[in-house]
Amino acid sequence: MPINTLATADIFMRTLDKVAERDAVTGWMDANAGQVIYNGGATVKIPKITVQGLGDYDRDAGYAQGSVGLTYEQRTLTQDRGRKFHLDAMDVDETNFVATAANVMSEFQRMYVIPEIDAYRLSKIATAAINGAKAGMVEYGYTPGAASTSALRKFKEGVKAVRANGYNGTLVCHCTDDFKMELELELAGRLQNVTWSQGGINTTVPAVDGVPLIATPSNRMYSAITIYDGATEGQKDGGYTKGGSALDVNFIILPLTTPIAVQKQDKMRIFTPDINQTLNAWRLDYRRFHDLWVMDNKVDSIFANIKDAASGATGATGATGATGQGG
Repeated sequence: MPINTLATADIFMRTLDKVAERDAVTGWMDANAGQVIYNGGATVKIPKITVQGLGDYDRDAGYAQGSVGLTYEQRTLTQDRGRKFHLDAMDVDETNFVATAANVMSEFQRMYVIPEIDAYRLSKIATAAINGAKAGMVEYGYTPGAASTSALRKFKEGVKAVRANGYNGTLVCHCTDDFKMELELELAGRLQNVTWSQGGINTTVPAVDGVPLIATPSNRMYSAITIYDGATEGQKDGGYTKGGSALDVNFIILPLTTPIAVQKQDKMRIFTPDINQTLNAWRLDYRRFHDLWVMDNKVDSIFANIKDAASGATGATGATGATGQGG
């Protein structure tokens, strides 16, 4: 019986969406997309609310009049990424296509898609803190484990800086394994465990002062990345690499509500060998459209601790594409 390629592609798409949200260390950021208005295309609308502070109550005139402003900022999704794959008809028939295609796409997502999305998002967040230049919100020149340094003190200073700017809600910390290990050594047997929910899955992660520590591979903790287009000579492998002027980030502390991440995947397409006009092979088309933003009024909610000295900060301006233009 012929495979219903439309139904199979739809199942793959929904499964890959769930895996991306669950397995990406930044998957929790997708929850903030609920406030975004998206009607297709590359543009999204993000609500921005402004209100006034308290005024005196007058026993004759009553309340001082206040105003509420609700505007929408338009932002553009910039990361339109994709790949196509061929599975030779001699190696894959209808009886094992689904299993083979599932393995291929799962491995592709695990090795390339998820790390790139994580690295892109974290570079944008680190860049927002660096370029925002808010007093006390970026620290440079700390190497975890260096003599006469305390990872716990660095962490607590970061939390204090965020709290001092009025952010009293739930915080989260993305940190490299090196920094996390230093915290574990200082707090041997005293680390808390908290429940962390992401993509509908509850797990237990370590925490300090109630702030979850999300262990993040160091190759996703850059202030800038260079994204390969997958076609130009030298970039055919696709994916990303550390930006030429990028800084290494030890940890980032921010409120759960600060980053707004949106990702859309167009319908995944599957062509049978009979339809594929290029090769006698199954063809899989994969596309993911995504971006992340930090609103201007929340830049002061991000604390970033950088391994490099401050002098190396010049030119570290977030994700870049193959052309070298800032993203």
